Amino acid sequence: MNVFVKSLGALALLTLSSLANAFDLQQLSDQLAKPDVIHGQFIQEKHLRALPQPLISKGNFVLAKHYGLLWLLKTPLQQDYRINAKGIARRDVSGWQLLPGKSAGAEQNRLFLAVLQGDSSGLQRDFELTLSGDAQKWHLTLTPRSVLLKQVFNQINITGGTLVNTIELLETQGDSTVLRMQDSTAGQPLSDAEQHDFAE
Repeated sequence: MNVFVKSLGALALLTLSSLANAFDLQQLSDQLAKPDVIHGQFIQEKHLRALPQPLISKGNFVLAKHYGLLWLLKTPLQQDYRINAKGIARRDVSGWQLLPGKSAGAEQNRLFLAVLQGDSSGLQRDFELTLSGDAQKWHLTLTPRSVLLKQVFNQINITGGTLVNTIELLETQGDSTVLRMQDSTAGQPLSDAEQHDFAE
């Protein structure tokens, strides 16, 4: 009887531990990749060692699974960006202009796109990923693998639930960026204007 009880106890512990570890990177990827379109607002805080106060920018974003990311900066200046498989484009008076692909800003924006779309396989090429929490409240830590990324980032922390809530970039030089995604909704389709922006 004691052996049977011990076996049941061991089985219960195994079940509990497997439930505790049930939320994995694949499930997180599937969860973040589920919505076709996400609309939301963002607040970006850039903390520079040389400045006592962070630089704050605000705007809206549109993430479309099959098209990419529209990053629409409203303050302190108005500037629209589009990030997709072709690269990063900035809108000017004549339309969308593709930017050089090797800048630090370009790499950062590609990273944002991979994170928001739940592309863990893409992230795993460049980072060691450590996930904790569950589907409702999770924390993902990205530690750079490559020498190049190690020169730029110490670590990247991402938190969220159904969608991404915050992205924190900790840079090797002591600067950091915190990106807060607010009022994100996944039920609204692309507007005609947004479809046009992605199609151009």
